[in-house]
Amino acid sequence: MKSFSQLNALTVGSATIDIIASGDDQDIERMTMHNATSSFLLLEEGRKIDVSSIKSSIGGGGTNSAVALSRLGYQTTALLRVGKDLEGKKIRDVLTSEKVNADMMIEDDTLPTGQAIMIMSHARNPTIFTNRGANTALCEDEIGPEFFQNQDLVYIASLSGNSAACLTKISRLAKEAGAFVATNLGIRQITYWSGDIIEALSHIDLLSINAVEAEQLALTLLPKGQPTTDKKPTGKGPVLLEKGLGGRAFESVVQEVCKIGPRIVLVTNGAEGAYAGTLDGISFHPAKKSEVSSTAGAGDAFATTFSAYAAIGADLDLCLEVATANALSVIAAPDTQSGLLRKAEIDAAICA
Repeated sequence: MKSFSQLNALTVGSATIDIIASGDDQDIERMTMHNATSSFLLLEEGRKIDVSSIKSSIGGGGTNSAVALSRLGYQTTALLRVGKDLEGKKIRDVLTSEKVNADMMIEDDTLPTGQAIMIMSHARNPTIFTNRGANTALCEDEIGPEFFQNQDLVYIASLSGNSAACLTKISRLAKEAGAFVATNLGIRQITYWSGDIIEALSHIDLLSINAVEAEQLALTLLPKGQPTTDKKPTGKGPVLLEKGLGGRAFESVVQEVCKIGPRIVLVTNGAEGAYAGTLDGISFHPAKKSEVSSTAGAGDAFATTFSAYAAIGADLDLCLEVATANALSVIAAPDTQSGLLRKAEIDAAICA
């Protein structure tokens, strides 16, 4: 297999400035519903709340994946859309310092750079206020086949707003250029752009989604009347293999998606672990326990690292192991990028 330093990667997705406010648990009330799995953070109206820290960093799926691949050793370029403002300049400067080629960054004349405010408290699963800004305005006319020449891996993070309409063109041009094409779809893309996604999947090698997105995909995209699961959960095996997705057996969902195009379907299920499925079967890797500072960015780290190794032909068990190691490192950090590991650090983590 080639070393990562011999390979080129292009990432496409969102870029944001993240403002992270970490508050004390006693200042923010947490309410968990008894009849559902949802929890809520309650903020007192009109109150000024002192927090232990307020930090700024860059984030967004496009930048998170670019930094992850660059630290692994890929020669990485990021295709992003930002505003003509100080926030856009900061993103360019940080990416350059991470040895990411920012020449394909597009500056929007009217919309600002995307921003997000994260409220950290309790379980460290932050509530996020987001203004997507320029991230929603990527146009097909701005994307040409020359972007994908000599790219070994093209990683497409979730696309916001009207940018989601570009998924099919991006994936098609990337596949025509001979790249390994991976995408991490968001729940809004699956819900509102189902027709485009079906077409795009025919050009994609690796589809990465979480369990909630996989459930929506099974309900929205797959043909009706597929085999349902009548398994009764025993509590002894991997959760999704026992309960299925959208009333269908998990294996059936994976096979149907693979018939559309992807060779690998990666499904993450939070603290339980992750599943990698192909037409030949399912591999499951349990999550490992770690101290959690913030869960933000863990999904990007997992999917990108898995893609980096899958692109060079690594077996699924190794892909799952290295992806888990990088995601564990990210959740131990307060932001989405400072915990991203380099190749030598991942090698050391999985050998420990």
